Amino acid sequence: MLKKLNIQNYAIIDEIEINFSPQLNIITGETGAGKSILMGALSLILGERADTSILLRTDKKCFIEGVFSIDSKKKVREFLEENELDAEDELVLRREIAATGKSRAFINDTPATLQQLKQLASLLVDLHQQFDSLELGDSDFQRAVIDALANNQETIQSYQTLYRQYLQGKKELSILQGKKAAFNKELDYHQFLFDELNEMNFQENELEHLDSELKMLSNSEGIKTALDKVYFDLNESERPIVQLLKQLANQLHAYSAFHPDLQTVIDRLQSSQIELQDIADEITHINHSVHFDEKRIEFINERMASGYKLLKKHAVKTTTELLNIQNDLEQKLQAVLHIDDAIISKEKEVKILLQQIEKIAEKISSARNKQAKPLENKVNELLVQVGMPNAKIKTEIRSVALNEYGYDAIEFLFDANKSNRFEPIRKVASGGELSRLMLCIKSLVAQSIDLPTMIFDEIDSGISGEAAKQVGIIMKSLSSNRQIICITHQPQIAGKANAHFFVYKEIKNDAVKTNIRLLDQAERITTIAKMLSGEKPTAAALENAREIMMN
Repeated sequence: MLKKLNIQNYAIIDEIEINFSPQLNIITGETGAGKSILMGALSLILGERADTSILLRTDKKCFIEGVFSIDSKKKVREFLEENELDAEDELVLRREIAATGKSRAFINDTPATLQQLKQLASLLVDLHQQFDSLELGDSDFQRAVIDALANNQETIQSYQTLYRQYLQGKKELSILQGKKAAFNKELDYHQFLFDELNEMNFQENELEHLDSELKMLSNSEGIKTALDKVYFDLNESERPIVQLLKQLANQLHAYSAFHPDLQTVIDRLQSSQIELQDIADEITHINHSVHFDEKRIEFINERMASGYKLLKKHAVKTTTELLNIQNDLEQKLQAVLHIDDAIISKEKEVKILLQQIEKIAEKISSARNKQAKPLENKVNELLVQVGMPNAKIKTEIRSVALNEYGYDAIEFLFDANKSNRFEPIRKVASGGELSRLMLCIKSLVAQSIDLPTMIFDEIDSGISGEAAKQVGIIMKSLSSNRQIICITHQPQIAGKANAHFFVYKEIKNDAVKTNIRLLDQAERITTIAKMLSGEKPTAAALENAREIMMN
């Protein structure tokens, strides 16, 4: 509820403060008195963009502040908490526009963005101006009306949560399928490269070992000749070195008792003899392992030729690098198999989500269809009340592709003259018809959901008499559970007010200023009488005004 509105230095308003009633607030005044200026100022704290041309004085900033009561507004409190703003029983929205054109917005004295202000204001105020009836022809608004009457809000929230998951799942599935397509393009080439390496079945450092072996085999005759010569000199020559060392040790042994260092020399000679004998045995072993093998040389040459070809092909230098490439190729080939599994899993997930949202969409659709006929009947009854006895509304619900609101396309069709030719509202309804139709629909919606403060800016244009009276009755009924603020020229509507404000112009310091005041009972009678008969109301007009207020 809007408790108080304070406006300073806006257009021709110097400074005014309005304390609103929690029920039906009526604002009247002569054409050009500044009623639309009030709405312009109010729209600034509702998030509309500002213009420096609205400043009354360029040496002073423009200041608009609205104080709202949010006792039972759960969504408002949730918004404040989500945006880390103070959540108290009273909410203050403020807008300041400097002479330079710089605009600042505040929520409970905390700087806020214009977008935050706009989002929060939409939860607090429903501003319905004369040309806003055009939204009645908008399919989103029409769907929202049906959903409000069907109490679909929570179901739609659940549906939209799953629907977003479904869209995300479809997106992820598409990405996986794209990856698979990319993999498939290179699959044959990767398979060829892998098979080529896998067929060689290289072992760790194999090419390096084969190179060493080839060098050994190529020099096998020289190696064997050298080994034979060394073994011969150690063990089989006329004076074998091993035997000679043994003899030398024995010669010294006879004198070891006569010199303390001789035994050490003898031990070293014996150790050398043992070591050389061991070397001779090792030479024999090596000699037996070295032999010229033409077939082995041919095999190694062929394998190394294939290996060096692959090294060059892949631009690497070692067997280890070739094995790493082989492993990478194997992983890429495995990824194709894994992505198939991932695609199957994701397809199942998307299918389950689709089944879930289709089930909820059917529930939503069923609730909508149940409300279509009652909406038609109730709106048509109200249309008779507001002076449109020949007008009829019809609700068309047809199935469309699944979207974020289900699979229903909702269209309000209208027949103004009992012709039984129903056409979309946006094509056939006049401005006055749209205004009254909008009021009828909002009055029904208000019974189903907790609408914010509703502000009507001259939507009663083009009606009078009994129709205006019925519009006033509907607004009065609406105000029993919520705050209504209405700018009107109709005395029948003004007579229903809980609080009647009068906008007027006055000369102040040789300048024209707009001001507003709350009328008392006597002033209300006079004002309504003037609305009925002119500037100088007759006694009959005054009596008529009293009767309007009493009824």
